[in-house]
Amino acid sequence: MRPFFHPALEDIKPDAILYALSDPERVAIFAKLAGTACGGTCSALADLGDRVIPKSSLSNHFKVLRESGLIRSERQGVEMRNQTRCAELDERFPGLVRAILTAYGQLPEQLKTG
Repeated sequence: MRPFFHPALEDIKPDAILYALSDPERVAIFAKLAGTACGGTCSALADLGDRVIPKSSLSNHFKVLRESGLIRSERQGVEMRNQTRCAELDERFPGLVRAILTAYGQLPEQLKTG
């Protein structure tokens, strides 16, 4: 399998973040992931409560989130582990991710205090 593309911090652009978080499903996935201390697997993040995202759509959502620089993904056996890059992003664009998640009403407790 080919390795995933993860942009370097200095290559992350605000328009890529805004595009990635313009989709309500991606915001819900990202917020759910940001609310977990140790990240999550793709399948564990597919259930958004009122709906379950199909695998094909979920793969695309993770690709957009990853290529925008919002998350890091790594394979662990047959699972894909994902973690947010909130701390890194807050260094480069202070308050941007927090403001977007707040606007959607999806700010996890972990980001409210940090």
